[in-house]
Parts: sequence; C-alpha cells; structure tokens
Amino acid sequence: MEDILLERKTGFADRFFGISQSHSSVKTEVLAGITTFITIAYILILNPQILSDPYLIMGDAAMAQKIANGVFIGTCIGAFIGTILCALYARVPFAQAPGMGLNAFFAYTVVLGMGYTYGQALVIVFISGIFFIVITAIGLREAIIRSIPDAVKTAITPGIGLFITIIGLKNAGIVISNPATLVSLVDFSKWRSGADMVLINGALVALVGLVIMGILHARKVKGSILLGIIAATLIGIPLGITHLSNLDMNLGVKFQDFAEVSFLKMDFAGLFAGTNFVETLFTVTMLVISSSLVNMFDSIGTLLGAAKQSGMIDENGEVIRMKQALMSDAVSTLAGAMVGTSTVTTVVESSAGIAEGGRTGMTSLVTALMFLGAILFAPIVSIVPAAATAPALIFVGILMLGNIRDVDFSDMSNALPAFCTIVFMPFTYSIANGVAFGLITYCLIHQTVGNQSECRRREVKALTLMISFVFVVRYAFMTLG
Repeated sequence: MEDILLERKTGFADRFFGISQSHSSVKTEVLAGITTFITIAYILILNPQILSDPYLIMGDAAMAQKIANGVFIGTCIGAFIGTILCALYARVPFAQAPGMGLNAFFAYTVVLGMGYTYGQALVIVFISGIFFIVITAIGLREAIIRSIPDAVKTAITPGIGLFITIIGLKNAGIVISNPATLVSLVDFSKWRSGADMVLINGALVALVGLVIMGILHARKVKGSILLGIIAATLIGIPLGITHLSNLDMNLGVKFQDFAEVSFLKMDFAGLFAGTNFVETLFTVTMLVISSSLVNMFDSIGTLLGAAKQSGMIDENGEVIRMKQALMSDAVSTLAGAMVGTSTVTTVVESSAGIAEGGRTGMTSLVTALMFLGAILFAPIVSIVPAAATAPALIFVGILMLGNIRDVDFSDMSNALPAFCTIVFMPFTYSIANGVAFGLITYCLIHQTVGNQSECRRREVKALTLMISFVFVVRYAFMTLG
C-alpha cells in the first residue's frame, strides 16, 4: 500500500523526468538539486559585486549600490529561468547562472575598460542571446566550436582563471598598484605604525577566507566557497571590514532598484548613439563576437563534461538532448540581459549535483526553485564585504587554472597560441584580448611553419582564419577603451 501511495505521489515526476529509467529516485534528485544550489550559491553574492565594481572604482558609490541591488534580484531570476529551462525543456540535471569570466568581461572589459554603461553592456548580452538562439537553431554553433583549434580552446579556461585571480587579489587589497613595478604586494609591516590598517585587515580577511575555502574543499565539504565567504564575513566584523550597519532589511528597496536600473533597462539608444555609426556597429559586433566565443567554449565544455559524468551519452557517442540543452543555454542568455545580469550559462558547479546522483531534470527543478527562493536573502547579502568575496574569485581561479594540464606545451605551434591566450587575459585585463591573440598567433604560426607545411595549413580552418582576420581589423582600426 505504501508503495502504491508513493507511486501516486511521484508517478508524474517519474514519468515526466524519466527518473526510474535513469536509475535514480526522487529523493536522490532532490538532494542532488540542493547540492548543486549550495555549490553555486556564492554567485548570488559575487555577481552583484563584480557588476557594480566598475561604478565603485569610478567613484559613483550610489549607482554601484543600486546596480548591486538590482543585479542580485536579476541573478536570482536569471538563474531560475535558465535552470527551469534545463529542467522542463531540456530535462537535464544542469544548472544555469551568470558565468564567472563572462561577468568579468561585462564589468571590467566592456564597462570599465571601454566606457560603456551598465545598460549598454546589457544590450551586448541581449544581442549575444539572439545570436546564440539563431546559430543554435541552424547548427552553426557546433560548426564554430569545431573551427576553433584545441590549442586555443583548452587555454581559455586557465586564462580566465588567472584573470579573475588578479581581480580577486586587487579587490582583496593583497595586490596594489605600484608606479615602478606596475603591481606589488600590500605592505603588511605597516601594522606597527597603525597605518593602512583597513587595507591590511581586508587583505588578512581575504587570505583567511581563501585558506578556509581550501581546507573545506580538500575535506570535500559541499558549498566550500559559500561557507568560506560566510566565514570571512564573520571574521571581518571585529576587524572593521564587515559593517553590520549595511544590513538593510527592506526588501522593497532591492526590488525598487531592480525595477529602476536592471529590469528591461537595456540602453539601445545609448549604445548606438556614436557619431560614427559604422565604427559603433563594428565595435558592438566585435564585443558580441568576443563575448559569444568565451561563452561558447565555456558552456560547450561544461555541457560535454557534465554529460559524460552523468552518463548522458548514447550508443553513438552523442550527448543525449544536447540540442535542447544548448537552446536552453541560448535562451537564458537573452533572459539574463532582460533582468539585468551578465550572460547566464551552464555552470560547471552542475557537476556537484551530478556527483550526488542527479541524472534528470528534476535535479534542475529543485535548484531552480531554490534560486527563486534566494531572493528573500537579499538584505543579508548587503553586509558581505569585497574582502570576503575576493577569496572566492581567487579560489575559482585555482580551479579554472587546473585545466592548464590539458594544454600541449610540447609543440611550440600549439604552445605559443595557448600561452598568448592565457597571459593576455590577466595582463591586458581583457578576456577578449586573450582569445584574439591566441587565434591570431595560431593562424600565423600554422600558416608559416614551412614543411610540416601542407599538414599544418590544412589544420587551420577557413572559419578560424575569418575570425582571426576580424580581430586583426579590430586592433588596426578600432581605438580600445
């Protein structure tokens, strides 16, 4: 009788998601969904700070706070939309949220580096979403992915890892500017004189938070990054880094800021208001391409890796429901821009839920509902200082840098493009520059190696050459911001 009642209770979910067919259970799927959420929940704190950081750097603290409030709500809603699509449309155990690296591109390359506003940057994400939907529908997305050489593709993730690491070190105050050497380590010895104690304490909080994350991760504790952020926030209270006075229990203010600066606030007119329309159009096109390239490599790699981990590979070696998963990813990018956040994409943290046994869309359904419920925690997030989120950036950088093991440094024709891809990202403060110089150097070296000749030339696909040429034209004729 109990089994019959249980079947009645879970029968629809079982049939819709194919839970029994996937050798799973409702309990396992629910626990997996919770695990995925706990693992990725740090993005709810980190994303608002990254996207508002350019305005803080530019001295507009009031606007920075509005954007942070709006982006938090937008992050929750955007992640909910993307993940619910994975659950109900694609029926895969993947979560979607604003991607690390893509939010850095949005904030530090587009807004801070090139001088676009938050609303104008959202337009670029929106156009990228439309672009993704179109190329996914016609199958071009896969063709573009196949055209990018492995030497560059494998180098993108570790490059982004170094990029967000230097951002984290800067936000923590561990690395500071130095006119003689460009950067240097904060002078911890100044504690003796009592000078720069706020800076020193912030750096210490960040370092302690980083160590805590490392310990928890090494002990395989779920949600190690989130727990590290919480610990660093608490440690920051007696050190004067965490200010409890920032706690604003008025959730209405968050929604007000969301409605004022984030929800459907894409500034199309401002983006295309330049005096030279052709140059403006070219610049926007390049930004869309740059963002799309990074997103494609990140999302495809994540989807393939997660699919293999979850056993979602058919007898022909093809990923089950891949087209639906890719379309969910594309639509979520569009939706993310509409609610005021950077590119929403499939996140690698999905693997945490899969490792817990998640095999169907029900895992994603649970994660999606938790993202929606997280809106209620918006007031608490306001007290989390940059020193507490900075170690999360550094830690994610560590995890992403681990992919450097896949780069082939034994062959210089591959090593040079990979190296350029990796180092140009942190040292030029731009993900796009890393991708661009990786592709350009790859084409140049593979077209001029002489006699390994014909073989090498055939390795460079026409689409790769076209993309590289576009980047060359960009650097030759477009003034960088």
